[in-house]
Parts: sequence; C-alpha cells; structure tokens
Amino acid sequence: MKLGNQTVSLLPQPQQGQLPANSAALTGQNQPSAQSSVGKYQGCTTVSQFSPLLSYGNNITLVYGNNIISGAVIENDNKNVENDSKNIDLGKPEFQLTLNGKTITQPGTGKITILSPPQLEVVEVTADSGVARTGPSTDYSRLTPLPKGTRAAVTGGEGEWLRLDYGAWINRKETRTVPKAIPPHTIIRSVGYRKLSGVTEMVFPLQVPVPISVQQGEQTFTLTLHNTTAQTDIIRLDDDPAISRLDWQQLSPTPGGKQGGVQYTFNLKKAQQWGYKLRYDGTSLVLSLRHSPFLSSASGGERRGLFKRQKPLSGIKILLDPGHGGKESGAAGPTGYLEKDVNLVVSKLVRDELAKRGATVVMTREDDKEVSLSDRVSMIDKEEPAIAISIHYNSLPDAGDAENTKGIATFWYHPQVHSFAVFMQKYIVNKLGRPSYGVFWDNLALTRPASAPSVLLELGFMSNPNEFEWVTNPQEQKKLAKVIADGIVEWFRSVR
Repeated sequence: MKLGNQTVSLLPQPQQGQLPANSAALTGQNQPSAQSSVGKYQGCTTVSQFSPLLSYGNNITLVYGNNIISGAVIENDNKNVENDSKNIDLGKPEFQLTLNGKTITQPGTGKITILSPPQLEVVEVTADSGVARTGPSTDYSRLTPLPKGTRAAVTGGEGEWLRLDYGAWINRKETRTVPKAIPPHTIIRSVGYRKLSGVTEMVFPLQVPVPISVQQGEQTFTLTLHNTTAQTDIIRLDDDPAISRLDWQQLSPTPGGKQGGVQYTFNLKKAQQWGYKLRYDGTSLVLSLRHSPFLSSASGGERRGLFKRQKPLSGIKILLDPGHGGKESGAAGPTGYLEKDVNLVVSKLVRDELAKRGATVVMTREDDKEVSLSDRVSMIDKEEPAIAISIHYNSLPDAGDAENTKGIATFWYHPQVHSFAVFMQKYIVNKLGRPSYGVFWDNLALTRPASAPSVLLELGFMSNPNEFEWVTNPQEQKKLAKVIADGIVEWFRSVR
C-alpha cells in the first residue's frame, strides 16, 4: 500500500475468532467462531522526526478499513517551523495486489490527514445529552453522556465521528465548532454545596465546561472532570442526608498523551443510590444527588411505622412504562395477540395494586398510543420517581428454540438499580414458581435513565406456546400484578 511517499507492506495476519452480535448472549450462543477464509492484512511503519505534530502521543495509528498503518513516516527536516503547525494531508491510500505476475491497483475511498495540535478543532456539545462512545460508530459502547455545553478538542475523526481529547467519540451532528478556540483546559478551586428539598447539589465552578465521567460503586459515587487541574484548598460539605464525606485527587496525564483531570469520590451514607443529574450552568458543573424517598415521603415518626401500615408505599412515586403502543406492536403470540396489549393490561393491574399500597403511580401511556422512547425517558427525568419500571414480554431471536425457551427476565444498566433488579427477579420467580430466564446488564433506552433507578421487566415469552397461555390468562395476570407490587414493597423495606 502506498501512502504519501511511503510504501507499506500489508502482510497476512494470524486468524482471529469472529465475535457474534451482543444479542447472542440472550440465547447463550455468544462463543467466538472461526474466521472466514478471507484473511486480514496489516502493516506498520515507524514515525521519524515527527514529534512536533504528535504532542498527543509518541506514535500515530491510521486505520483504513481492513488495514492498519501504525506510525506514518512523513519527511520533516524541521527547517520550516511554520509547517509544524499545519495539518498534513497524506491523500488517499493506494492499494496494490500482485498475484502471478499481475498487479491490480485500487485507490481508497477516503483520505488520511494528520492533525497538528495548534490546528485542532474545538467542538461544543449541542445535544441535551451528548452520546459519548468508545469508538466511531453506534456499534461501540456508551460512556457517560456529555452535558450540553461541554467543550473538547478533536484529536481524530472517522466519517461523521469525532474523537475527543479525553478519548471518547461523538457524532458530529451532536456538536458545533467553536471558532478560533484553543483546546479547553480549566483549573478548579473551591467546590460549592447546597442542600435542597429532596436533593443535594454540588457545584464545581470551572473556566470552561470540560468532559466528565461518572462511576457508581457499592457505596460511592465518583465524578471525574477531564482536562482539569486542581487549585483546591477548601470544600464545603455539611452533615448531609446522602453524603458522608467527599474526597478528591489529581489524575496524571496518561502515557498516550491524554490530559489529566480531577477525580471526586463521594462516600455515601447508604449503599442504595436514588438517581443523579448533571448539567452545566454557564461554566459551572452542577451535580444533583437525590435523597432517599423516605426522607421526603414522611415525617420521622411516620417513617418508623412506614411498613407497618396498610399503605406502606404512601408518599412514594413509581413510574410504570407499558412497553410499545400504537404502531409499535412489539412481539406477537401464536394467536396474533400483540405484546403492546398485554403490556398495557398488566401495567394497569400493577398500577392498581401499587395504588392500594399507597403509591403515587405515573404511567407513560394509559391507552393504545405510540410514545417514543425519548418521550418515555423524558417523563422519567421530569417526574423523578423513586423507581421506574418498564413492562414488556419477550420473544426469542430467530436462531432460538421457541418451544423450550421461557421465563422471567430483568434488565438493568446503572449500578444504582442492580439490587432492585436482582431482588425483583428472584421474588417474582419464587412467588409464582416461574422459570428464570436471567438478569441482564443491558444498554436499553428505558434502563439508561440516571435520574431514577430504572429497570425493564420481560415477564414471559410470547413466542413460547405454553408460556403464552400463562401470559394471557386473566387470573394469572392478576396474580402477577399482586406479586410485583408485593415485591416492590419488600424491596423498599430492605433498603429503607
């Protein structure tokens, strides 16, 4: 392959296993398979006299389709310093295949440009919640969403995807270019604190909105501010309903050239977390940590007897989301009965059982209408329930065994809802004597909301003829609704 003034030999590589789609985990068939007979060819070369253009690392990796060139060599005698601040366009790679004395040449479909640090584009997130990913397509995993207003330098790109300076990728359509801006970096000094009704807000005053990352632990909440240097001498934190102590540390730059940051670890008073929100107010980052619903649902004396009364969920708001609706029919059973209909029937039964126990119940739909995923998520963010439950019924992928696959499944995403997911799965299965299909961490729209613990229940398989009879039996639906409501009460008792 020819690139710029270099010729790189692409050599056949050892075979690698082929990974199935993520959905293969649902059928237990997620083992790697043998590679096809078509081999992978790769080549590399070293960087020479190129350091002025590589302040973000000591080498550069160029990815082009099935071929990877690590360390493109560009002639540079450093005589013209002005050139060091310019992007270098290597043009299109030209591929050559020689076989039996015949050579075929074909140009690549795109060009490769090496970016100069002084010329790096700076972008600002324009979406309310910018989707950050581990790589340049929707096939790659999600990272902590970036609040609107976040700024970062672009250190690479592939198609419509931008690689940001802290390592994540984002789609260009969720950003705008900030003209004449230099790569963002900020200092941070004091950290603000305010206790509001039902929530604690921590305010991080910054010079510019920088990318962030969040990690929830067993009894910790960790927030990382990238591209940030601490000049901190004082932090206020009173006796707080949720936080016992706040620790922080400066992170060093990584060997790969990523700038450092500041990491804040909130040590919490209880293991159960009730949701959080992050937003930029100007250049200040505002973190809202929700308090336990028990603190706002009753007075001290009432809380002590909360689960002894006939209405143990008094003052607790719960959001129910009957899956699908309208044109979105979901799965279909052997008789043609649609998932959207049984979702709504069971959700209303659960709503009535929860109301008997004193809960305030919010529904994303109460009739057969289409509600977009984004509208459902927005409702969770707006209502801020104590918990959110999306109710669905399952259907097997085409490669599955419909007659022998059955059972209840629970899906979760954020650690703050893991205990609820595991508890409800075990409770429903044991109380009703139903088979368990499993508990899954899954990147689903209705499990991703961070503002409240959110799970998705798959309460049986529409595709299984025998289980379908149980799914559609009105008496069994009533039993199921009662068990779900009882399970919710028991879980709240366990974490109060």
